[in-house]
Amino acid sequence: MSQNNLLRVLFCMGINQNFFDASAAEAKQVWGAFGVMMKGMAEMPGIRVIGNMDDDRLMVGPSTTSPWTTYVLADADTIESVVAVCNLLRTTPVGDSGSKLWKYCKIEARVGRELIIQD
Repeated sequence: MSQNNLLRVLFCMGINQNFFDASAAEAKQVWGAFGVMMKGMAEMPGIRVIGNMDDDRLMVGPSTTSPWTTYVLADADTIESVVAVCNLLRTTPVGDSGSKLWKYCKIEARVGRELIIQD
């Protein structure tokens, strides 16, 4: 697949109020699950993570709308790969509580293409 056929994706993730209401032990489990999700994203077939940015020092409190808490820029082979990354929040367990990561955070994928300035 040529570079021009890749999807450029900005995964925008926000932390919600459930995380801020969690006990210290529960929050630690959420942080661990978030790490598992990020590793899963990086290892997802059809996804190449370019980089990430965390806005946690200037974005304080829950992310109910833009701006988000953290961003991941990636190239994707297919829209199905993008959907699979978003699904990680639905399937990644948080400790032994039975909860999944999407109880504590959300994800939105913006899909476009790399901007190439022609000479």
